[in-house]
Amino acid sequence: MAPFEKSMEMTPFKQRKCLATRKDEVCNIRSKFPNKLPVIVERYIREKTLPLLDKTKFLVPSELTLGQFLCLLRNKIALDQTQTLFLLVAERSMSCMSSSMGEIYSRFRDADGFLYITYASQEVFGAPRPAGRPPR
Repeated sequence: MAPFEKSMEMTPFKQRKCLATRKDEVCNIRSKFPNKLPVIVERYIREKTLPLLDKTKFLVPSELTLGQFLCLLRNKIALDQTQTLFLLVAERSMSCMSSSMGEIYSRFRDADGFLYITYASQEVFGAPRPAGRPPR
């Protein structure tokens, strides 16, 4: 991938397109797929350990739960066994994993009509200890 394309991927979606363009895009998506929700998924800006997704736009059924959506994303991202994946909805809150995407969309969708979800990671589940440090 060319350096310009890579830098464009790292630029947040809202900065790549103006509000009017994003609204038109949502209007077209909702008219073609009335039963699907437009979702933008991006990596947390300071997160360097996770790879970028091959796409940022997803069409999601409203009855899908956030937990099921997390499983879909986890399958698309190659994670180490010691990493877990966190989803932040609207860049500010972690929602209940049993909530439907329809509920989350109705509460947290942006003014442009997209639901923005940010993914991040944290090393857990017995991450390796630094050398020379005895177990407790």
